[in-house]
Amino acid sequence: MSTKTVLITGTSSGIGLATAVAAARSGWHVVATMRDTDRAGTLLAAAEEAGVAVDVRALDVTDPASVEACLSGLDRLDALVNNAGAGHVGTLEQEGVDDVRAVMEVNFFGVLHVTKAALPMLRASGGRVVTVTSVGGVIGQPFNEAYCAAKFAVEGFMESLAPVAATAGVSVSVVEPGAVASEFVSNVGLADNAVELAGPYAPALSAYLERTRGAFANAQTSEEVAAHLVELLATERPAFRVLTSEAARAFAGVKLKDLDGSAVQALTGSWVA
Repeated sequence: MSTKTVLITGTSSGIGLATAVAAARSGWHVVATMRDTDRAGTLLAAAEEAGVAVDVRALDVTDPASVEACLSGLDRLDALVNNAGAGHVGTLEQEGVDDVRAVMEVNFFGVLHVTKAALPMLRASGGRVVTVTSVGGVIGQPFNEAYCAAKFAVEGFMESLAPVAATAGVSVSVVEPGAVASEFVSNVGLADNAVELAGPYAPALSAYLERTRGAFANAQTSEEVAAHLVELLATERPAFRVLTSEAARAFAGVKLKDLDGSAVQALTGSWVA
């Protein structure tokens, strides 16, 4: 295992940071990437505390040139963990289409840029692609229209790619966490007066935020999600879909057996009532 290399995106905080440290503990050579390496201090401190080393490199998933530069500097690659992403809260009438496009660039096209660049090396090593999506890639959620659209797109893309990649010896998996206690939520960037500015959607947004605060009060830790990711890296026959908690399994399960869509609408409609 010590000779195997995994590249992980979005490792400056949260799930990416925890996965980088956990994978290094498990014997992987970890290439820990982030857009701004000046933010590597927390990761490096966590790695030092764990008694492991990580190889920090710059990678902006939205910039194909940055992706190519990072990947071309590797001698080999046995696994890719697509983790980089950004949250977004908003609704269509009150934001521009360019805002939605920006969310897609990070959460969908960023995954594609990195995966495309990595596939030749993963074919050579018989490696694997593991992509962190979300239960928001299974069930559309109020005020998460752009975010869920991007995660739905990732899920569909990876589900379609998986059997094709398998013919070339590369396994493809998605990991779907529910609520996770990390900086991801604070990075959504919702203004303090967002409800006041929401106009006709103010009551719905207020109800949604109240429900969400409760959900994240009982969230998984990044380390718990990271344990699932590292297990996927090591297992001989990785599953395509891994839900990281009982709450995530119960939530996604509503959609997977909801043939006419009524169960999902009843559930998410209650969030904004």
